[in-house]
Amino acid sequence: MMKRTVLLIALLGATLAAGAQSPRFKLGKWTEIQTAILQELTRSYVDSLPVDRIERRGIDAMLQNLDPYTVYIPEEENENLQMMIHKTYGGIGAVIYKPDLQGNVIINEPYADSPAQKYGLVCGDEIMAINGESVIGLSSQQCSEKMRGDPGTQVVFRVKKLRSGAVEDITVKRERIKIDDIEYAGMLDDNVGYISQNGFSDGVGADFRQKVTELKKQGMKTLVIDLRGNGGGLMNEAAEIVSVLVPKGSVVVSAQGREPGSTYTLKTTRDPVDTRMPVIVLVDSGSASASEIVAGALQDMDRATIMGERTYGKGLVQSIRSLPYGGELKVTTAKYYTPSGRCVQAIDYAQRREDGSVASIPDSLTREFKTAHGRIVRDGGGITPDVKLDFREYSRLTYSLVSYGILEQYALEYVRKHESIPPVEQFRFSEADYEDFIAYAKGQEFDYRSSAKTYFDRAKEELKRDGLDTAMQAELDALEKSLNMDKEEFLRLKRDEIIPLIEEEIVVRYYFQQAGVKVRIRYDDALRQALASERIKQY
Repeated sequence: MMKRTVLLIALLGATLAAGAQSPRFKLGKWTEIQTAILQELTRSYVDSLPVDRIERRGIDAMLQNLDPYTVYIPEEENENLQMMIHKTYGGIGAVIYKPDLQGNVIINEPYADSPAQKYGLVCGDEIMAINGESVIGLSSQQCSEKMRGDPGTQVVFRVKKLRSGAVEDITVKRERIKIDDIEYAGMLDDNVGYISQNGFSDGVGADFRQKVTELKKQGMKTLVIDLRGNGGGLMNEAAEIVSVLVPKGSVVVSAQGREPGSTYTLKTTRDPVDTRMPVIVLVDSGSASASEIVAGALQDMDRATIMGERTYGKGLVQSIRSLPYGGELKVTTAKYYTPSGRCVQAIDYAQRREDGSVASIPDSLTREFKTAHGRIVRDGGGITPDVKLDFREYSRLTYSLVSYGILEQYALEYVRKHESIPPVEQFRFSEADYEDFIAYAKGQEFDYRSSAKTYFDRAKEELKRDGLDTAMQAELDALEKSLNMDKEEFLRLKRDEIIPLIEEEIVVRYYFQQAGVKVRIRYDDALRQALASERIKQY
């Protein structure tokens, strides 16, 4: 009996040991199997084996089973990673447009104070050759790569000038181009300052601090931080922004992961600029990641009124890990939590259905937390605003005009016809201008169906598939007739939502990006709702 007991204990110990080693064992097992398959394919497959292609697809497929933020970045794509982190590149500082493969490159929008502007390139100028090589037959991406290069190096363009039509060679010295995350900072009136921010790349926290300081000197008594559509970026930059508005040493965010180094807490380390001024943070469903850290921290500390709609719900933290041959792995290493303890992650990627799909965490499973003043907030699905705002909804026609590039192309036509426009504060797109736009758009190919018409077309296809279309032909014809709308008629109907977008496209080509933000502010009903809110009046 004693021997049997000893034997059972020994077997149990061996089983536990094997279980403890199972993750490493499984990793070794599948690595060995994959290597064996590749070796066998290399020897036996009937055609030459595209190893690079199938290995890359295999890596991508493996990572897709985790979450959309864990990705492999090979050495040749490292520049994209650096662009995401720093938003800098070596080049001339202009957005280009190439309507077709056999056409010239068109300067669509030079950046303010960029080499493109300094050397006289304007919207509508056509680049015919880059460093002596014709652009005919090159894609827009290929042309962009040839225009980029190390700061201080030169690039020679053969340019057909917009106004004169003259062809001349222009030598441009490249510079380090920095795309600012803060696209606009200014006073809306004598008391309200406004900062529009579209990212969280390296250095934006310091820039934000400087802008707030400058606005206070101009008399700012209320600050609006616009994070709508801001998809996030660096966590430490989010903490830097929060530090401008809360006491030094305040907890902004904490992260929890499996590795010891992935569990930490970020606190503010600098003295604030102002801890009492009323603050509004505007958010929407496109506000994610670092935007949610800022909104969540300021909400939990009762330091700001969050207004808009529920944010995206990305509560995951990514880190960069170096790989052999110059590659990088952007890998999710932790979940982050706001000061009250909330995780805003909306989708549980660890719990997948049998078909591999994932689902959002239902509201019924979210938990309650409390802010510094005892208000109830919840986790599990983004940041819910303190004040809900009504945002403008655009028609399918307007989305189509944007996605097909009709507005962008028309703006170029407008620039060709108008050497100058009034200052942005005075510029308005007139009735005659809109008639000109309608005439232009009527001649362009784009899908101008209404949403109702697209649903009808799909329903009609389903009825045909079920064999019911013939029996219902009269009803279908009558409904289709009422849903069909002439392109010109539809453009006139949606005039009020299209004109602000046209104005924005036009002004940035004369007065750069900040002018476009000024136009958006002019028509921003949600911003006006926020400023009129009783909540902020009672702050």
